[in-house]
Amino acid sequence: MALTLPAHPDPLAERLHASGLLHELAHGLGGGFHYLLPERFDANLAAFRAVLADTGVDGRVYYAKKANKAAAFVERCAATGAGVDVASLGELREALGHGVRGEDLVVTGPAKSEALLRIAALQGALIAVDALDELERVLHLDVPRPVRLLLRRHPPAQPRSRFGLDDDQLDAALSRCAAAGGRVRMEGFSFHLSGYEVRPRTDLAGELVDLCLKARALGLPADRISIGGGFAVDYVPADAWELFLAEQEPGHYHGGRTFTTGDFYPYHSPVAGADALRSILTGRPGGQGADLAERLREAGVTLLLEPGRALLDRAGSSVFVVQGVKDRAGYGIVTVDGTSLSLSEQWFNSEYLPEPVLLPRSPGQAAKEYRACVGGASCLDSDLLTWRKIPFPARPRVGDLLVYPNTAGYQMDSNESPFHDLPLPAKVVVQHEDGRPRWRLDRRPAL
Repeated sequence: MALTLPAHPDPLAERLHASGLLHELAHGLGGGFHYLLPERFDANLAAFRAVLADTGVDGRVYYAKKANKAAAFVERCAATGAGVDVASLGELREALGHGVRGEDLVVTGPAKSEALLRIAALQGALIAVDALDELERVLHLDVPRPVRLLLRRHPPAQPRSRFGLDDDQLDAALSRCAAAGGRVRMEGFSFHLSGYEVRPRTDLAGELVDLCLKARALGLPADRISIGGGFAVDYVPADAWELFLAEQEPGHYHGGRTFTTGDFYPYHSPVAGADALRSILTGRPGGQGADLAERLREAGVTLLLEPGRALLDRAGSSVFVVQGVKDRAGYGIVTVDGTSLSLSEQWFNSEYLPEPVLLPRSPGQAAKEYRACVGGASCLDSDLLTWRKIPFPARPRVGDLLVYPNTAGYQMDSNESPFHDLPLPAKVVVQHEDGRPRWRLDRRPAL
């Protein structure tokens, strides 16, 4: 029996798919592509800001740029006054080049290069310091203004994490910042937790509020904390997800591939996106006293957050053209004009589970279920976009499109490569005006 796991219905995407535009783009661009929906990014950003307003918390949203390389989303940050989280010199330059002010950037990541630290400091960006030696390099920067920084906390609940400063290192860092005088402005603390649980974020945020009060006693400003990202996205309905986890087994996959349920991203989450932020703020750190929102207000601490995937929820999809169909005993192998490098879940030895939508090039296909995995166009036997035997409503044909839904967050370009000299898929920005879709390429030609 085939297992099906369709994404949540999306009227905007369905209208776009029915418009015929995707087939025209595939023809004009000569193959597969990714489409982006910046209006969805704006709506997700507005939802996070609404939670901050509803809870009375002074806060700031920074888009985690690593989630997608497209210029369009950084341009929306510049237009809407959102910040951007960058972790490399290239990302910093991209953000500045698309209109984001230096003071609206937060620089994260480990062991930052000298050039990244220097340019971030010159531009007035906020630097999350991850180690004591990095702090020393910051203190020795020759720049004309105080360097803005946060101290990144090592998460006690995740002792294997390689990031952040432990208790003794934090004490040493605070002393160094207090002794540095006007060379630095120590604005607070940050953390980033793996996983998507709400409670650990509430608890650690409460600890960071206490650290701010401790730092103020040393004469440091310490008026903000960053809780990073990790806001889940809800891709599929709960009942379909629970059934999938209960019943999936090697026979559902090409070659009898084995996945354990722990290999998969949690594609269903009952608390996701901005609702997860609301749960974090209304929780009580340590299960005692006032909720986090009240503690932030009372301490005069600004909350920074760095969502990536959650700001990109339903903000883009990946389109591939069918190049061939091969029949096997009981199922088929559909080959498309792309590779699994454009669906980055393979990087984690896993599978992108929301299943692709078949858009026929022309009508007339018999409506008879056809199970098939989806392979890439490379010479590697392991190059499958989908190992699972998807129950398509009809047998795909050459020239049909497969649309993988909701891939903007971490899927469509994290690992893209021009393997075999295949071109990287273009990114197409689609905006709806007067009830119809209009498009442009994401990267505008230089004037």
